Amino acid sequence: MIDGKVGVAIVGCGNIAGPYAETLKPYEHIALTGAYDLIPQRAEEFVARYGGRAYASLEDLLADDAVDIVVNLTIHHAHPAVITQCLEAGKHVHSEKPLAMTYAEAKALVELADKQGVRLSCSPITFMGEAQQTAWKLIREGRLGTVRVAYAEVNHGRIESWHPNPEPFYEVGALFDVGVYPLTILTTIFGPARRVVAYGKVVYPDRETAEGRPFHIETPDFVVAAIDFANGTVARLTTNFYVGQHSKQKGIEFQGDAGSLYLGSWQNFAAEVEFAPYGGPYEPVQWVKEPYPGTEWSRAVVEMVDAIVEGRPQRATGAQAAHVVEILDAIRTSFTAGKPVSVASDFTPPVPMDWAV
Repeated sequence: MIDGKVGVAIVGCGNIAGPYAETLKPYEHIALTGAYDLIPQRAEEFVARYGGRAYASLEDLLADDAVDIVVNLTIHHAHPAVITQCLEAGKHVHSEKPLAMTYAEAKALVELADKQGVRLSCSPITFMGEAQQTAWKLIREGRLGTVRVAYAEVNHGRIESWHPNPEPFYEVGALFDVGVYPLTILTTIFGPARRVVAYGKVVYPDRETAEGRPFHIETPDFVVAAIDFANGTVARLTTNFYVGQHSKQKGIEFQGDAGSLYLGSWQNFAAEVEFAPYGGPYEPVQWVKEPYPGTEWSRAVVEMVDAIVEGRPQRATGAQAAHVVEILDAIRTSFTAGKPVSVASDFTPPVPMDWAV
């Protein structure tokens, strides 16, 4: 800690590091101690703008007693190794998604955190958003009756149209990169999944970067899955890196015996929320609280800090993130093998935000 403030350090200074740092600024009980990146210049530029020190190595960062929480913003495949090193050093960790690329790796991270007596949380954390909490509250209160079907749409566009280095995203695929967002919201609301059936295909294999460099993809850029939840709800998840975000198919629809609920975005905290009685028209629903305009990327980090100070569990947990990875793993196995796949893990669902009870 620094002067009574909880110290947070960032590992990985790519595109998302700035939004994390910006959204940490308002919280005076948190201190940004600095950052580390494999490319030293990126860390130096980051701390020049946001403060703290540029650590010479991950070991240097972990040796700093002022660091209480490490925020892991490295590329997808580096997550298990980086998180393991941080946990073994006795640091609490919040990681960008997904927790790992296989359930076995994700489960091992959860077990290591428990063994070390430190906290592990993971994005996506957009279930904490005002719009998402509003939708969940309506479902909890029974406005829809029993919810039996959900449609989750992730039409995330063509990464090469905006990102300077799109290949790593395509290597991971839309399912693992952005399918995690609605899956985390759905598991928050409905609890654990138990079975999936899926289809995947590369629909647009040969692509070109903004600079005109051609590249080829082999991981399916289009995946559709049907997911059975333990509570009886079934969800259809569509993820792709082809259809643009301008698509009219977006967000999550919840279909219940008494009505339907539309959440316009699984990411934007200020997304529209609409309710329709069965057979009737959709009408806007007022948010439970004035929303953050966009996505407050550091909300789970702040929530973890508050949980540490208050001596309670944080809402975003490694166990839920690992369960989501098991669902992703099962979907991948299903579309590869062409068969249904079971999901076995459990987790304790998060409680609603205090302002949304």
